[in-house]
Amino acid sequence: MRTLTTATLASLLVAGLTPLALPAAAASAAPAKHGDDFNGDGYRDYAYSSFSARGGGGVTVVFGTATGPGSAQQRITQASPGVPGADEADDMFGEVRAAADFDGDGYGDLAVAATGENGSHGADQGAVTILWGSASGLSKGTTLPNKNPGANNYMGKDLATGDFNGDGKQDLAVINESMTYVYRGPLKRSGTTSTVTKLDKTTSFYATALISGKVNGDKKSDLAIIGDVVSPEKIASDVWFIKGGASSLTPGKSLRLESESGNGGSSERGGDGVIADFDKDGYGDIAIGTSLYSKHKGRVSIWYGASGGPSRSARLTQSTSGVAGSPENYDEFGSSVSAGDVNGDGYADLAVGVRDEEIDGKEHAGGVHVFKGRASGLSGAGSQWFARNTAGVPGPLTDYDQFGGLVRLRDADGDGTADLYVSAANSLRLPGSPSGITTAGATEFDAVPIDGLLQ
Repeated sequence: MRTLTTATLASLLVAGLTPLALPAAAASAAPAKHGDDFNGDGYRDYAYSSFSARGGGGVTVVFGTATGPGSAQQRITQASPGVPGADEADDMFGEVRAAADFDGDGYGDLAVAATGENGSHGADQGAVTILWGSASGLSKGTTLPNKNPGANNYMGKDLATGDFNGDGKQDLAVINESMTYVYRGPLKRSGTTSTVTKLDKTTSFYATALISGKVNGDKKSDLAIIGDVVSPEKIASDVWFIKGGASSLTPGKSLRLESESGNGGSSERGGDGVIADFDKDGYGDIAIGTSLYSKHKGRVSIWYGASGGPSRSARLTQSTSGVAGSPENYDEFGSSVSAGDVNGDGYADLAVGVRDEEIDGKEHAGGVHVFKGRASGLSGAGSQWFARNTAGVPGPLTDYDQFGGLVRLRDADGDGTADLYVSAANSLRLPGSPSGITTAGATEFDAVPIDGLLQ
């Protein structure tokens, strides 16, 4: 799953350079319930990218409690004890992250990319390190073997976790240059791995983002690979479906997300995505925002799941009936998407950021749409719109706030409805309720940057 960062989020760095003392948490022999429960206490934790003194990157972890982020935290860089590599400028350690219990010991682990890591094959070769969970949080690390070393390959450009063969062990998908490599679990601290599968669609398809989830209703995770399709005549963006299987991954069909005439060259036009069951038919649906669509007006593509894999598709834009606003150049509708059940009706709902929406003359003010899941799927009917000028939303409407640059839906307080977390100059939390997202009780949220809430 892609995890985005912004300069405004980085400014919310939680202080603390060394791990704090944490209460001991006894993990069971079973895999962790939550892949991002790094200390095994039953609560989801928060891991976000931060800066190191030498500029090589780092990860700050804020440990969760029954009511959300707590005060205990730790910070990890490549200079931390037991973490491979060196803290070097521009390594970008921690910019991309994905969480799962890779070794099945009951503690969540964190896969961390360092896309700017140099290696024996040249600059920006990239690397991926697994930071291991324990009763005291993340500690030490193991570097994955690089199956495609080369200069400017940026291994770890995106990561996604899932049980792709249904054996109960978590696997890790990694973009390395234009291809995707799936490392079978369990991943071990010794550095040994099971089989590694390479997924390479065509020489003109360049993988840019990964989404994992269950699409066809079986017990195996599936993989959706977003990528640029580049030729001298056209730049396009596709999503390629890969079906999970007990013995192998099966390449499936593709859906065109968008295309544009041009002179070739990678555009990385694919965007943020998620898999969730919006129509509650038992099959996961793929939702992908492509904010660059049609002069940056943006749109979201929905590819609905079925027993044979994804089937029918639909599009959402600001011209969809029932959706507030209108599509304008550089709105960036679909800049971020996230799924969760905001009203507790059992249907997954979809939050869509529009980070550069102009509002009342304020440039790049931004806003967020929330689309409600129902048996017929997602539509504009009953959708909600939130911006700084929405009654009850804290903070002033200003230029360049980019409200909605990153959105997350998560039920952090355990009340059965997902809350909406929104990045902006001062990030916010808007609670879920039986009627949907509400501004009643909306608060500025600065305990942890929004990118610490992994999908």
